[in-house]
Amino acid sequence: MWSAFWLSFGVIFVAELGDKSQLMALAFATRYKVMPVLIGITAATAIVHLASVALGGVLGAALPTKPINVVAAVAFVIFGLWTLRGDELSEAEENRAAQTARSVVFAVGSVFFLAELGDKTMLATVTLATREGLVGTWLGSTVGMVIADALVIVIGRALGKRLPERTIKIGVAIAFFVFAALLFVEALS
Repeated sequence: MWSAFWLSFGVIFVAELGDKSQLMALAFATRYKVMPVLIGITAATAIVHLASVALGGVLGAALPTKPINVVAAVAFVIFGLWTLRGDELSEAEENRAAQTARSVVFAVGSVFFLAELGDKTMLATVTLATREGLVGTWLGSTVGMVIADALVIVIGRALGKRLPERTIKIGVAIAFFVFAALLFVEALS
């Protein structure tokens, strides 16, 4: 369980860096208190990643290991390229983030839940769950994403817009490419 936790934590933490949900987290944190924002992010992330792990567990049990490793490696290459392309908030997402809601936790959780469906962190969690322990993958991916979002809130509030976004994107993409290379080597051995 612990190896799945730490692997998922690291992969999802890195995947979340520079992601559009970090921009949403920062946008919400500039408008609302940080704690309700983090609670909403945590709830949405836990639900989305639970579904991701369930899907990955079903796929992992149904498919042989070598093809899964090849598909996972290709997926990580795609995630790396996706990261280099970058994410931006659409006008609709910015409007949802700016709206005043009766419950900040519900508003943040709802927006994050919808934003994470089909996102690279969800797909990475599915991929990891095909190969790793399900509980460890779920906990690690959830904690990794929440900590990455909390980190951007703290740093973003402290530094404003001086974050080197391009450097972060390149570093994250390189990490995905390294994971892809390791999976290709494992599939070929």
